[in-house]
Amino acid sequence: MEALIASYGGTSSDSDSELDCSTTITSIGVTNSNSQPETINLPLPPPPLSLLNPSNSSVTIPSALKKELAQLLKKVSSIVPGLHVVGIDIPLNSLYKDDSKFQQITLGREFHISLGRTVPIRLHQIDSIVSMLRQKLHCQRRYWIDFSKWEVFINDDCTRSFLSIEVLTGGLLEITKQIQVVNEVYRLHDLPEFYKNPRPHISLAWASGDISNSLKRVVEEETNRLSVEGSLQKHIFSSKFSGIECKIGNKLYKICKFSYD
Repeated sequence: MEALIASYGGTSSDSDSELDCSTTITSIGVTNSNSQPETINLPLPPPPLSLLNPSNSSVTIPSALKKELAQLLKKVSSIVPGLHVVGIDIPLNSLYKDDSKFQQITLGREFHISLGRTVPIRLHQIDSIVSMLRQKLHCQRRYWIDFSKWEVFINDDCTRSFLSIEVLTGGLLEITKQIQVVNEVYRLHDLPEFYKNPRPHISLAWASGDISNSLKRVVEEETNRLSVEGSLQKHIFSSKFSGIECKIGNKLYKICKFSYD
């Protein structure tokens, strides 16, 4: 569900972590080069797999706040080497010379809060999963999401760290309910459910390996400095929930329709 995507524990993709992969996995056979030729009745290969990117909820950062967020990103990346733009392999420090370009590339996109894990599925499951998601999530009301806290996440195998903004108050209840629905659909298809204690967020930057301690320390120092200067708000920014999408392989599926108050 694209509206709420973000890799958890780092997400997935980035992002955060994070139904957002365009890779298709097919069956691969392996032979033993030391074996003697003989007649063997091999079983049929299983159906090919696709990657199901969790359903996500879409988020756009308000234009008025992009300059402030870009300044913090630039400051953090100047201290912590190896940070890249989330979703693409562009180092943040390669964008320093042009503030406008830095802001556009790092923040001028639609972000996502993950509602489920990125998992491999059989091709014959696609129609069933999409149909169930649409049936259970077809009617969603618009609501505000408050992004309140800078946080650092790592993915499950500790190969990537993510600089993220977490949802702590506004929108948390609605997102949690959507995650529960996605979990139900996953469960019915024997797929692994989301984390037991989900922490909805969007990810803005990533780095290779587990640098969570150093990255978190720098972020805390910078946010404390801003707090002392009086430029830090109670929440970083708010965004209106704009929809739910699900990406399977290269195809994007629109999941929900809005009901307006």
